[in-house]
Amino acid sequence: MILTEEQIIQKYRMTADFHTHTCHSTTGPVKHAFGTVAENVRTAHRLGIRELAITDHGPGHFIYGVGTDHVPALRKEIEDAMELYPDVKVYLGVEANFKDTPNGLDVSPEEFELYDFVNAGYHYGVMDSCMQENWLAHKKLPVPGGIDKLRDFNTELVVRALENNKIKVLTHPGDKGPFDLHAICRACEKSGTLLEINAKHKHLTVEEIGLAAHYDVSFIVGSDAHRAENVGTYAPTVRRAMEAGLDLSRIVNIEER
Repeated sequence: MILTEEQIIQKYRMTADFHTHTCHSTTGPVKHAFGTVAENVRTAHRLGIRELAITDHGPGHFIYGVGTDHVPALRKEIEDAMELYPDVKVYLGVEANFKDTPNGLDVSPEEFELYDFVNAGYHYGVMDSCMQENWLAHKKLPVPGGIDKLRDFNTELVVRALENNKIKVLTHPGDKGPFDLHAICRACEKSGTLLEINAKHKHLTVEEIGLAAHYDVSFIVGSDAHRAENVGTYAPTVRRAMEAGLDLSRIVNIEER
């Protein structure tokens, strides 16, 4: 039986939200995310979420990447917020961007130690990762070199990152470009990386969840909140998982009330 979103909220709770953004992602003229750390934590506290991660974008994005120089301020804001809301354990993470570097990310291996954990996702705005080609593919326009070549490049980049880094969550896999999800799921099996069902983006789609379910992987639902009021959004993602026939026990951050 597929529940309504209201029924999902009545039956299940989200225990952790490991994908949220703050106003630190808005460092230039383009407004991207708006909540402060304290506002995100306050929402998590109100909803009874026990764990929260602040995961602003990695530094490789030319519009809203957050450099490592922001880490001390983010740490301080997290410490202050946990004093106000001690029932919420708050982590400093980062949503690294896939990038054509030796480790496949815009966060270097040496920079991993700055964070409690690292998530990773593909985003437009990383100039050396076929951004223009993926945008054309997203708009269903002709792609120089062909869609198969682009899919191979994208997939190799993600697999390279999964094999060379300890990535906690693969955010919105399949979004913003063509990928071989079979190859990515096999890499997640080996690395133990969680596959995200994202509340802000349509990926993983119902079809993609069904495909991924055939692999020995675990799933996580993420709000991808860019405003504090969206922290803890999970009902649409759980409904999507139900539509795919996924055993909800494979989603690591929800539980029955």
